[in-house]
Amino acid sequence: MPKPLFDPLAVPVDFAASEPALAGERLDGAWLRERLANQPPWTVEDDDERHWRQIAQPQPIRNAAVLIAIVLRETGPTLLLTQRNPDLTDHPGQISFPGGRVEESDASPDETALRETEEEIGLARQHIEIIGRLPEYRTGTGYNVTPVVGLVMPPFELQPDVREVAEVFEVPLAFLMDGVHHQRHTVRLPGQTARRHFYSMPYRDYFIWGATAAMIRNLFHLLRA
Repeated sequence: MPKPLFDPLAVPVDFAASEPALAGERLDGAWLRERLANQPPWTVEDDDERHWRQIAQPQPIRNAAVLIAIVLRETGPTLLLTQRNPDLTDHPGQISFPGGRVEESDASPDETALRETEEEIGLARQHIEIIGRLPEYRTGTGYNVTPVVGLVMPPFELQPDVREVAEVFEVPLAFLMDGVHHQRHTVRLPGQTARRHFYSMPYRDYFIWGATAAMIRNLFHLLRA
């Protein structure tokens, strides 16, 4: 397994973004459908990955898709996330959305996200309503990721693939859609002059950071636009 370039937990917090929390009515399923279907002008945040790629080892670009699964719980919507198996080669142990590489048989990024979600956590596609996409996100490890947004209607059963997924959990969407919980970090690697900026969103014992946090930030920007 490749050695991590740095420990994100050890990087100090620069500041909290602190934008106001999303209004409660914008967490409603019907409002989310309308917003994703008819997106107003909004600005994608500079995730700093272009700088990161300049100091990382060159990687072939691989297309992938993830599912940003918003679970419509009676107590309020949640975001479904996974913790990756620590033995994986790419992003071991990190918090992520279910998803993976595009296969030749996939007709669209939506199909990739649905297929990978079924394979990784056993969430059947009949429980998922695709409502839109966020802009593509390029990771420092060479993935061009399409974030597919879907509403998930309980009840449903999960059967995680233990080879890939250590845990599946949910975070209240209201928590993640509050800028006070979005922490900005800056890291400079030994022997490098370039700096990398990244966000984290610690929740209980879970440290959500990197690409996952950046895509959550973009969902936040879209929903508050």
